[in-house]
Amino acid sequence: MTTVLDGDMQAEPQAFDRVLSSMCTKPHPVAREAAERFLATNPGDPGSYPTISALEDEAIAVLGEIAGLEESAGYVASGGTEANIQAVRIARDRAETSQPNVVMPESGHFSFRKAADVLGVELRIVPTDDDHRADVEAVRAAVDDETAMVVGVAGTTEYGRVDPIPELGEVASTVDALLHVDAAWGGFVLPFTRYEWNFSHAPVDTMAIDPHKMGQAAVPAGGLLVRSSALLDELAVDTPYLESTSQATLTGTRSGAGVASAVAAMDELWPTGYRRQYERAQHNADWLAEALEKRGYEVVEPTLPLVAADLPRSTFEALRGRGWRISRTATDETRIVCMPHVTRKMLAGFVADLDRLEVRASVPVVADD
Repeated sequence: MTTVLDGDMQAEPQAFDRVLSSMCTKPHPVAREAAERFLATNPGDPGSYPTISALEDEAIAVLGEIAGLEESAGYVASGGTEANIQAVRIARDRAETSQPNVVMPESGHFSFRKAADVLGVELRIVPTDDDHRADVEAVRAAVDDETAMVVGVAGTTEYGRVDPIPELGEVASTVDALLHVDAAWGGFVLPFTRYEWNFSHAPVDTMAIDPHKMGQAAVPAGGLLVRSSALLDELAVDTPYLESTSQATLTGTRSGAGVASAVAAMDELWPTGYRRQYERAQHNADWLAEALEKRGYEVVEPTLPLVAADLPRSTFEALRGRGWRISRTATDETRIVCMPHVTRKMLAGFVADLDRLEVRASVPVVADD
């Protein structure tokens, strides 16, 4: 049987030189090396793999420092989806009602729809305001005595917006609900901004924050943080055949490579390297936004390193045809995420291709005689 790894059919990873809408990036060299060394380890079995278990403790300690958590607790997950599902699970199991609901803005990640479906929780989606942030009054109107969790997003996937987290925390407290912050993408850039988003800014109970996005760790390396380790007890199940007595994670076997790469990347980059990375990414986003505005496109102001602009669908498809890996928002804007691998040269090439398409579109078609 011939496989893609045989002879001339050997597959190669996709290059990143035209990837402009992904929220993952090339891992840092130290993260790549660490991942390779720990490929065969499983932090889900700490008795057999004590070294990677200790590294996971280190990862959670640094993630807690990044997110303003004094006494760090949590675990390294596969990504934001798992962390969000687990946060909803904590809230559901803690709630004193048989019909718990979760309230989130329409900018919330689609993983919450998965969580609601799997966990049998009602998901109440409320509108955002004119700046694509959670409408606090809409959230206030949606919560009730059966609300188990209020969700805020710190770095939305479509517009890079940060919800008013302290205000959402106040609303959650009125109904004794947990406050969850999805900072899967934004968590590694927000420490260098003036936004209030983390555990030190508001009564945040749980948070998703992913080293494999802006953190430059290898995939998979997400993070679930909790304000109190007691919240993890809501997730614990007995593990009779392992040396550890219980397990709070969603999956059993987990990626030691992801854990090790996260520690290596954060040791290398936190905080100075991440600050420089954020500043470079934000400058690139601002440059691209200005370039698109000059060409007559309507652009959503990039408050974080993410640009959304109203390129016509035909132009979008033509750019895809030229190899640009781009995607669109739910309202059909083209979105560009200035991840660490996205350089000014890449963006200039993207704009140059856009200009070529505009010139071609402006040339009149002359019919044959």
